[in-house]
Amino acid sequence: MDKYRILVKGIVKKGDQYLIVRKWYDDRIAQPYQWGFIDGAIEFGEDPDKAVLRLIGEQTFLTTTIDRILYTWTFTTGDTFNIGISYLCITTELDTVQLSEELVDYRWIERKDFEQYIDQKILNDIERVGLP
Repeated sequence: MDKYRILVKGIVKKGDQYLIVRKWYDDRIAQPYQWGFIDGAIEFGEDPDKAVLRLIGEQTFLTTTIDRILYTWTFTTGDTFNIGISYLCITTELDTVQLSEELVDYRWIERKDFEQYIDQKILNDIERVGLP
């Protein structure tokens, strides 16, 4: 039986700054806590657009709107094929971030600072689409 999992990523922008969050990934790697964007799986039957807004709200308590889809990505874990959709989301709230229990820190950074925090594969995708 084919197994698929659909993921969404919300790249939240406010003015010229982007929200990054730090969360736990895996104790078996050198740096189990890593910086990234809001992401997660959609629920069965859920619209991906609604899922990304839900996840941003649940994880940061920010209200956002979708600007556009930026890129898609895929990877396989075991016998599951993962399909991801990355969105650029806009907020007007800068100082109202409240993290859910699964996140340990957050920062608002400028685009020029991505290389200090973001995984190279994600950076390559962002470069490909020309994120402002």
